Amino acid sequence: MYDFPPLQNDLLLRAARGEDTPRTPVWMMRQAGRYLPEYRALRAGESFFKVCRTPALAAEVTLQPIERFDLDAAIIFSDILVVPQAMGMEVRMEKGEGPVFPEPLRQPDDLDRLLTPDVSTELGYVFDALTAVRRALAGRVPLIGFCGGPWTLMAYMVEGAGSKQFAQARSWLHRYPLAAHELLRCLTDILADYLIRQVEAGAQVVQVFDSWAGLLGPREFATFSLPYLRDLAHRFKQAHPEAPCIVFARGAHHALKALADTEYDVIGLDWTMDPVAARKKTGHKTLQGNLDPAVLFAKPSTIRAEVRRMLEAFGPRRHIANLGHGMHPNHDPAHARIFVDAVHEFSETMRAPE
Repeated sequence: MYDFPPLQNDLLLRAARGEDTPRTPVWMMRQAGRYLPEYRALRAGESFFKVCRTPALAAEVTLQPIERFDLDAAIIFSDILVVPQAMGMEVRMEKGEGPVFPEPLRQPDDLDRLLTPDVSTELGYVFDALTAVRRALAGRVPLIGFCGGPWTLMAYMVEGAGSKQFAQARSWLHRYPLAAHELLRCLTDILADYLIRQVEAGAQVVQVFDSWAGLLGPREFATFSLPYLRDLAHRFKQAHPEAPCIVFARGAHHALKALADTEYDVIGLDWTMDPVAARKKTGHKTLQGNLDPAVLFAKPSTIRAEVRRMLEAFGPRRHIANLGHGMHPNHDPAHARIFVDAVHEFSETMRAPE
């Protein structure tokens, strides 16, 4: 563990623990990325994964939105697919297509191709970037680390690319259930180590992105996603009980109550989920979300009105404001600023004594 400067803004950590805060903390998924001109300038001469694998560049990109906006957290610039890369799979980021696996897993025998990586060695560049960012932040805001959920990583590894249905991956759950569980267990082991070491490198919060959870029905989710998400949180909290852990199972409306019974401190909601209904299902848990990213294309007055509506729905306690999914590449940074500032302005007003 490193010796870092003391934290000056701990709003996100306090909200994650369910404590009262003078305003609602806010950050944005994909807050560092293609919508920022300074990011596009940096990427002009570098490939996506080259930036991820170069700690100085990853740190620079991570800090770009912190310099622009009054955010309450930084999130390390990386990608969930660095884990399959560490397991020996080739992943390319193709323009206009997103991630592509030239040789996906097609049969159970293909699992023999996978490596069990030494996380410290194969993913050391992520840890180096976390340490560099934590030092550069000098305590301004907390630093978030992350990974993909086991099912979501499996979906990419089997499908070979992004997909609306992930039919190949979902078919594995029924055609090769034993192999699916073998892969999911292997991924969970690696991800638990990965998250634990992220905190040792400087992360103060972690988030698990189960981005394709919503493609699973309730029974499939309960069988092939939830047990591994639960185990991942348990192993992480055993190692770092002080570090909040967030889960974002996009589209899995049916899973909110089950996720509330795990050791995740915070449950992320996408923009299709109703915060009032989610409160009833999740009880004492802190919730994160969930403004529709499309709102940021609206005029400023509409953005402010929708932010107020969101804050009123969540209430003043146990809420971390965020979008219901990530920033879009064609978002206007000025509209991101309106969102962030409106969260602070309205949430402070809502807490003010009458």
